[in-house]
Amino acid sequence: METRIALVGIIVENKDSAQRINEILHEYGEHIIGRMGIPYSKRGISVISVVMDAPNDVISALSGKLGMVPHVNIKTVYSKISETTGKKD
Repeated sequence: METRIALVGIIVENKDSAQRINEILHEYGEHIIGRMGIPYSKRGISVISVVMDAPNDVISALSGKLGMVPHVNIKTVYSKISETTGKKD
């Protein structure tokens, strides 16, 4: 199955949601290339970026689960590079 590179941007507006976010990310750990979290105490939020290499349905499932967590906003950006050619489609 063909995979794509995607960046999932997560904004956490309440620290009580952190445990559920970490559980979900752990569930998809085999597809995660890397992640970076930045707490922004001035605004009382955290920003997390997650880079994945996974099939579209896996990326969509992760994004959907994260989007259902209270006080969490997410956006997903997909690369146009194909796994099979290494070039843009």
